[in-house]
This record gives sequence, structure tokens and C-alpha cells, in this order.
Amino acid sequence: MFRRAAFGLPTASLVILGVFAGPALAEPPEPPSTTTARTELAALTVAAPHSMDGYARDKFGIWASQPDGCTTRQDVLARDGHNVQDQANSCQPSGSWYSAYDDKTVTVVADATIDHMVPLAEAWRSGADTWTADQRKAFGNDLNDPQLLIASESSNSSKSDSGPADWKPANHAFWCTYGKDYTHIKAVWKLTTTDDEKTALSSMIDTCTN
Repeated sequence: MFRRAAFGLPTASLVILGVFAGPALAEPPEPPSTTTARTELAALTVAAPHSMDGYARDKFGIWASQPDGCTTRQDVLARDGHNVQDQANSCQPSGSWYSAYDDKTVTVVADATIDHMVPLAEAWRSGADTWTADQRKAFGNDLNDPQLLIASESSNSSKSDSGPADWKPANHAFWCTYGKDYTHIKAVWKLTTTDDEKTALSSMIDTCTN
């Protein structure tokens, strides 16, 4: 597998909400254990969604340039692909990419979208509206937590800005990981939840076998 050493944003902007985002992993971050996920879910603060006034995707700085000269999107493609090869050092890899949302494999790089596990709009209405520009940029380009993943165009479009109360992966086998990862992102970034979202996350974590 082709690998780059991606190092996220400058250190000064990455000590955020008590989380240090150091060097990105060479493989996608592992989901937390089921026990940890249940503990994190129970600790999430339930609150009414914030207003979407002032929201814009570009306020999250995607896709930021990384120290390796590539963008966050390109580093995720290099990190998460199969049989990935660099194209003449252009940062644009070739290979294949698995979309866990719908259990499909994408072989054309342009069709391999990068999804935010917790959508940017959902982050905005659950607390990111109060963050600094650096905090939002770090969230939008988070290479260290299970926030960025490959998704087919159709599954990404279907999900859009929805959270688990309104959308779930067509691939039921991914529900366990989705529930744990989504919960973990909200916990790490101290984002709020709703009763409906919490119920949906709990039901998906219930599908875990361990």
C-alpha cells in the first residue's frame, strides 16, 4: 500500500478541546470498544440543536494542505485505499476504495468521496458554531480520530448532512462501527446530541457482538 506521512495541522492549532491531534495514523483509526462507546454515549450532553445561522462548509477549512504537500482528502485516499499507487508524485493516487456505508468498492478515484462521520452541519448545530476558526479547521481535517472515511458518491449523497436519527448506512454490517465511531467523535469533540440521536446510536451499538 502506498503511504504518506501525514501530520495534520500545525501543533499550535491542534491542542483543541483538550485533544492533541498529532501525527496521522497510517491506517484508519480503530473504533473504540463497545464498552467505551456505551460509556461515551451515556456521557454525551443532550441539548436542543443550535441555529444554522452563519453555517458554511468553507468555515471548516476543507481540504487543508498537509506538510507532505498533499491535501487532507488525498492523504485519506492514500491511507485507506487498496493497491494504491502515487501518480508521478502528484498526490492523486490510483487504486480501489471500499465504501463501508453501502458495501461497495470504488475503482475510480474521482468517485471515492471523503465523508465526515459527523457531518459538518451536524457539528455546527451541536456546538461547532461557537468554536474558533482553528478548531473548525482541525475538525474538518481530523486525520487522527475516525472522522474521515471513504464513501461512494451515492451513499455520501444519501447521507448528506444527516445524523443517525435520520440516516443509517444501507450496509447493516457497518452499523456497529458507525454507531461507535459517531459516538466517539461527538465525545472527543464535546459535541451535544439529541434524544432521538442518542436512541439511534444506542440501537446501532446494540448490534455489536462484543
